[in-house]
Amino acid sequence: MKIAIINGPNLNLLGKREPDVYGNMSFEQFLEGLKKKFPQVSFTYFQSNVEGELINEIQRVGFDHDGIIFNPGGYTHTSVAIGDAIAAVKTPVVEVHISNVHAREDFRKLSHVSAKAVGSIFGLGLKGYELAVEWFIKKN
Repeated sequence: MKIAIINGPNLNLLGKREPDVYGNMSFEQFLEGLKKKFPQVSFTYFQSNVEGELINEIQRVGFDHDGIIFNPGGYTHTSVAIGDAIAAVKTPVVEVHISNVHAREDFRKLSHVSAKAVGSIFGLGLKGYELAVEWFIKKN
């Protein structure tokens, strides 16, 4: 099974950025644990702060992976183009957010991704990625 994890803007700062909200573990550290927990899964990982690069990666993996776990960060609320990219590929996408975006500022309640994703996980910290992997495994 091949699962792509794609993280959007500022998620390269996990472990440094607002540890009270996002924790103090880098995503790379978390990913190593995820790989050990799910040895039957081949993970690819991509992070970018650039909208077009995220779209390119969705298109690159969107036809040959079994699943995409996507945290679009702040682009969730602004990027129609990212939503369109998800709709254009055949690989199912699970939207993951570390924080509960619905408990934050009002503008964060709008997602251009949720309607195109097969599901969304909010506010469960990094555990949301793990739950998404478990869903893909059970689905296949």
